[in-house]
Amino acid sequence: MFSDEYFMKIALREAENASEKGEIPVGAIIVCNEAIVAKAHNQTEQLNDFTAHAEMLAFTSASNYLSNKYLENCTLYVTLEPCSMCASAAAWTKIGRIVFGASDPKKGFSKYEPSLVHPKTEVVSGVLEEECLALIQNFFEIKRK
Repeated sequence: MFSDEYFMKIALREAENASEKGEIPVGAIIVCNEAIVAKAHNQTEQLNDFTAHAEMLAFTSASNYLSNKYLENCTLYVTLEPCSMCASAAAWTKIGRIVFGASDPKKGFSKYEPSLVHPKTEVVSGVLEEECLALIQNFFEIKRK
């Protein structure tokens, strides 16, 4: 049996890929029946597309792979709490679970009431939070120098 920590480590590798490309280091994977069906990282700079967040790219990839627009039996693992755009997209996918690492007090979806995610979606926060937060903080410290 794979754990949330196991899958979050893979999402962290995706976030590291983003960082190496000069993107804000957010990584996401989607898991269905313990199999990874999508991997993505932020590509907003590379694609010159403000919607190219890791979650959005992962949703599209998973939906294509599964030939289904609904991801009810899937889990999204993402290193940073999804923003309102990504949480709203998650609601449309009806994803079963969202597991995120670091909270985003400025742009995270959890600051909105009522919740932006689908009512049946289980949300788990704080998985490998320190590692996820350190990656983002490091990225911005380097950018500021």
